[in-house]
Amino acid sequence: MTDQKGYLLVVDDIPDILNLLEATLKFKGYRVITARNGEEALEAIKKERPALIITDILMPKMDGFNLVHRLRISPEFRTIPVVFLSATYVAPEDKVFAHSIGVNRFIEKPVDLAKFLPIIERILSQGDNVPLEPLSEAEFYEGYRKRLEIKLKQKTIQISRDEHILTN
Repeated sequence: MTDQKGYLLVVDDIPDILNLLEATLKFKGYRVITARNGEEALEAIKKERPALIITDILMPKMDGFNLVHRLRISPEFRTIPVVFLSATYVAPEDKVFAHSIGVNRFIEKPVDLAKFLPIIERILSQGDNVPLEPLSEAEFYEGYRKRLEIKLKQKTIQISRDEHILTN
């Protein structure tokens, strides 16, 4: 581990994933604070600026997309690197949108710790480019709406298929 300033903020609503990441990162010598959603993450960030945020996308109260957008429109927090972890938003369009709002890295779940840890170390030791100009509110919400509509359509199709299987 390098001598980084600040802590790692890990944000996920699934306790097992949160505990695994927290334990793994602490074992590697990092100071870790956890949050269960974007609202809790923002509260932690306001108390003390993290060196890096590792966050899920799909969470209650405030999801990862909104969390990152709020960080990027704030001059005070704009440059904090963010790594997305997701099992739900994994389509190429989801990744493009994530990068357009200022996410530094996108990692699909389940997390391969052998690949994950070097990415974290590299970001902390070398830094990572964060876009200087955030998306406008209109651009963000248009892209966000599209992502949500597509996920809703996919879930509706999945439910219809499951209902068909159960009734036959």
